[in-house]
Amino acid sequence: TSPHLIRYNERIKLDGVEVSDEMLCESFSRIDQARGGITLTYFEFGTLAALDIFHQANIDVALLEVGLGGRLDAVNCLDADVALVTSIDLDHMQWLGPDRETIGREKAGIFRGDKSAICSDPHPPATVLEYAEEIGATLYIPGRDFNYQLSEDHWSWQWDSVIYENLPRPDQYNSCQIQNAAGVLMVLNTLTSKLPIKAGAIEKGLENFSLIGRFQMLTEGTQIILDVAHNNQSAKMLVHNLKQFPNSGKTHIIIGMLKDKDRNSILGELIEIADYWHTVTISNPRGTDSETIKNELLDLGVTVPISESDTVANTFLKLQKETGMHDRIVVTGSFLSVGDAIKYLEI
Repeated sequence: TSPHLIRYNERIKLDGVEVSDEMLCESFSRIDQARGGITLTYFEFGTLAALDIFHQANIDVALLEVGLGGRLDAVNCLDADVALVTSIDLDHMQWLGPDRETIGREKAGIFRGDKSAICSDPHPPATVLEYAEEIGATLYIPGRDFNYQLSEDHWSWQWDSVIYENLPRPDQYNSCQIQNAAGVLMVLNTLTSKLPIKAGAIEKGLENFSLIGRFQMLTEGTQIILDVAHNNQSAKMLVHNLKQFPNSGKTHIIIGMLKDKDRNSILGELIEIADYWHTVTISNPRGTDSETIKNELLDLGVTVPISESDTVANTFLKLQKETGMHDRIVVTGSFLSVGDAIKYLEI
């Protein structure tokens, strides 16, 4: 997976455990010796390291996240047994195109002919369906090929005669994970001949699911929510999830963002739930300074208080004196700002 929040090792795991520094360095060394005069990017080196480590470990199943767009991403050099596109929204538009149709075609580039392809987005662009048909991939989409329904505490899933009922919610706080999990169940059911999995194992997997930094709620003392939302769709989902858990106090948003994001669109979504803004500078060449974000908020007509800071840590130190038990602090805007919060909170 990528990017990482704290340590590069997060990107490569064996049976859920981060690989060691030694394993990474040994793999990088093997790649360096093998590449000869071939130039490799940072991401290409990391992708090859993952494949090399998986090969060395003689794994049974490889789960690989295809990054930017899909079609031209380094991970897409592999022909997967099955491909899953979770959702399609406007992000990385300078690379992928100006609209969902164009971006959808880029993401569909991970599909392969005569293989199963799943799109768990309930409203996929026509380009996704067209490309799947063009190359002869067997495409499954929700509402047409498989269905799922939510109840208060559980959910159900159906594809043809296969039915799962009373499934545990994969995240009690983050409702978008149901859509993601529905796509994963379709993936598993297309692989039953190669990878048979019992219903009990699926339930256990859903019960034990956790994902750091994705609407991660910390409830000791002042409530803290960590969410890496950095495009319009994820900002909307963050607002939706926050509304499901209203608080009687004030909502403080700590936000740091990158230069290449559609900041106005994201900030515009979050205005609805913010009582106080705390803009922070991300100390990275791609980062935006706190003053720029503050000015963008003012241009959007924000009238609630806005403070600036050079770090997430200093903002937390300030808020410790200003927030109470009924308030909540939301850290968002990028993996880097949430990563800094995780370091400060030591979680």
